[in-house]
Amino acid sequence: MKYKLLLLLLVSLNCFAQNNSFPSDSVDLILKRIQLPQIPSFKIVVTELGAKGDSISDAKPAFDKAMALCKKNNGGTIVVPKGVYTLNGPIHFVSNVKLLIEKDAKIRFSDNPKHYLPMVLTSWEGTMIYNYSPLIYAYGCTDIAITGEGTIDGEGSKVWHSFKAKEGADKLLTREMNHKNVPLKDRKFGPRHFLRPQLIQFFNCKNILVENLKIEDSPFWCLHLLKSQSITVRGLRYKAFNTNNDGIDPEYAKDVLIENIDFDNADDNIAIKAGRDHEGRANSETPSENIVIRNCNFKGLHGVVMGSEMSAGIRNVFIDNCKTVGYLKRGVYFKTNADRGGFIKNIYVRNIQLDEVEDCIYITANYMGEGSGDFPSDVSDIFLSNIFCKKARETAIIIQGFAQKKVRNIHLDTIEVQSAKNGVTILNTENVTMNDVIVGQKATIPTSASKSVKH
Repeated sequence: MKYKLLLLLLVSLNCFAQNNSFPSDSVDLILKRIQLPQIPSFKIVVTELGAKGDSISDAKPAFDKAMALCKKNNGGTIVVPKGVYTLNGPIHFVSNVKLLIEKDAKIRFSDNPKHYLPMVLTSWEGTMIYNYSPLIYAYGCTDIAITGEGTIDGEGSKVWHSFKAKEGADKLLTREMNHKNVPLKDRKFGPRHFLRPQLIQFFNCKNILVENLKIEDSPFWCLHLLKSQSITVRGLRYKAFNTNNDGIDPEYAKDVLIENIDFDNADDNIAIKAGRDHEGRANSETPSENIVIRNCNFKGLHGVVMGSEMSAGIRNVFIDNCKTVGYLKRGVYFKTNADRGGFIKNIYVRNIQLDEVEDCIYITANYMGEGSGDFPSDVSDIFLSNIFCKKARETAIIIQGFAQKKVRNIHLDTIEVQSAKNGVTILNTENVTMNDVIVGQKATIPTSASKSVKH
């Protein structure tokens, strides 16, 4: 059955390339594969286990007991009622569990790094390491959910924020370990190191739902979907202004629906990733693929980003009917460099409304001018249509290939940028087509020469 679905997807994508219309049938096939988690009927309220929503008492023991009871009962729902619950340490999921955070309830995590030990296997900017536990962490779980109208607060603006100025040496060390293929058991960070943990991370998980929550004050990335599949994320609200507060990061992720999100975060709203450099290329069998993004409100640094960590590849991404609320640096941004390798292909973007940006559409295979040139990426088959932008402070459209590996098969149809400092820059490309592309004031029928004009 899965081979039939794959064949239908490939046929649909090929038809799109020929008739230049958004492949809605391909989107439908992806959505049919995504399964919502099935949660058993067992239910426990954390206050029944001693949790106090007084913002002071440590509620972690009660949350741990609730998770243990769910495991004993083969799953269930953990209910967090009205109140502010301080947790001196992470929540670690087991399978078949829903964490229901009710309206006017808040989970607020301690910002003491010692509370997030022992270290767990995780990823940091595309490299696998052992580090402080993400504040909510699920590894190898099936059928899990975080829902409700409550809030998850990462308390990231104080202690965790101070790590940013100290992380440089550790960041470089992770990349050296990646490039030198250092054994995973020797990639240990945590104490005496300064790599911030993610707020929520699902790692090697399947059938995931994250719905209707408010996410604020994350230490690092907000929601990291790592090597997971069959994922639904919808109805979230963001208020996350710390450095590197990406909203949603699918990485080596498959079959993902992201919809109806109100972003307001200090970095990429959605950043699709797939590992960094050597390690990512070694995982080429697990690209990020089959991702649907629709009906989102963007606010923050960039709207939708692909890369720059994408060495295992990104393909079959469908972005539809999104808009900005206020300023973005870049609206649609694809970035890779000559050390990444991998590919970005079969990307479809339509019906995007942007207010004011620095650059409207930016596709680059030479991100920050980095890279040895040994591993240029293959960027191809990108279709952008019905994109409207009021103002680009810098450039309307930028497409930059790499000299040894040109960006190819880029199709722009019905693009309008009403005002831009610079129009269009296209370098090192093949087969870039443009139809109904307007930058600045739309030209009309040319006027005839006046008889009074003298030569």
